[in-house]
Amino acid sequence: MALDATKVRVAVAGEWLVGPTTATPPATAAAVTTGYTGLGYISEDGVERTPDAPKKDIPAWQNGAVVRIVTDGAAKTTYKFTLIETNKDTIEFAFGTTVTQTATEGTYSADPTATGGRKSHILDVIDGAELRRETFEGELTSLGATKFAGGEPVAYEVEITAYTVPVVHDTALKTP
Repeated sequence: MALDATKVRVAVAGEWLVGPTTATPPATAAAVTTGYTGLGYISEDGVERTPDAPKKDIPAWQNGAVVRIVTDGAAKTTYKFTLIETNKDTIEFAFGTTVTQTATEGTYSADPTATGGRKSHILDVIDGAELRRETFEGELTSLGATKFAGGEPVAYEVEITAYTVPVVHDTALKTP
């Protein structure tokens, strides 16, 4: 295979979208995402996707050689990112709550045990004309500390655990 620098992808932009589990996931990378809501700006650290499938060695009696490796436990994928836009959709997602709005303010309960329940998720990663789209059902399983400091955005660090195997649509992998 020849080296081709034009095939090096960079996550230049993108979006995290969330919807109810009844929302139909897009069937292609280019499909319209109806029934989903974007959660706004994500910090410059981007989105970190971590697949985890615990493994166990099966050693043989002879020489203690490892003869096989099997999956040992539940496989899962997690996504970590930090939301830096404060809006109704971001707060409802991060705190698993409902925001009540008036003309002067929004009010919500910041219950640390709330997750908002299972939802449909879409991660779009854009590099010029190329789009990588991952879709899955999952749930917010961790909300990090919220920091209030001068010169920094109020941020909501979240971790989502995928309950279904993410489906990836990637235009960079189309037939040449």
